[in-house]
Amino acid sequence: MALLIIGLAVFFAAHVFTMFRGPRAAAVARLGEAGYKALYSVVSLVGLVLIVWGFGRYRAEGYVPLWDPPLWGRHLALALMWPVFVLLVAAYLPGAIKRKIRHPMFAAVKIWAFAHLLANGDLGSLLLFGSFLTWAVVGRIAARRRPGADETVPAGSLRNDVVALLAGTIIYVAFLFWLHPLLIGIPVLPA
Repeated sequence: MALLIIGLAVFFAAHVFTMFRGPRAAAVARLGEAGYKALYSVVSLVGLVLIVWGFGRYRAEGYVPLWDPPLWGRHLALALMWPVFVLLVAAYLPGAIKRKIRHPMFAAVKIWAFAHLLANGDLGSLLLFGSFLTWAVVGRIAARRRPGADETVPAGSLRNDVVALLAGTIIYVAFLFWLHPLLIGIPVLPA
């Protein structure tokens, strides 16, 4: 469990730091844009590796059940995950989805975390998904308060929305049938 907590602390330290625009600007001035992005990426990757490793060890060695999630929670989680992948793709493609949602990455993380909290009732899941949900909510609020946050997102193209829908759906199906069991070690669908 300690490795999971350390990973979460490292990962979110990098991400929360970006919300403090003054210190972030000072770091960019000191390191340069490329240096800052490189350091941010390395720290985030180290945190992510520790999270994955720590959560895997927790599941294998120290699983702590807190409640029995309802069966409908798993079904709802499956349904909620489809828009998560569409939003993740839309975050990088300007279009109506991005213009309407404004911050599709934060929306995707919030839905992903909430869906996984519905489907899992253990301490490690509460820490992992609860911390990501909290970060996404705080991050969205911070993004809304930034100077220039009221600016309109460019319209983009309908083509980008179609690509986001198709690519998001393909990735969702791949996770449903192959990638979740392969990468996470837990099958989503019954055998």
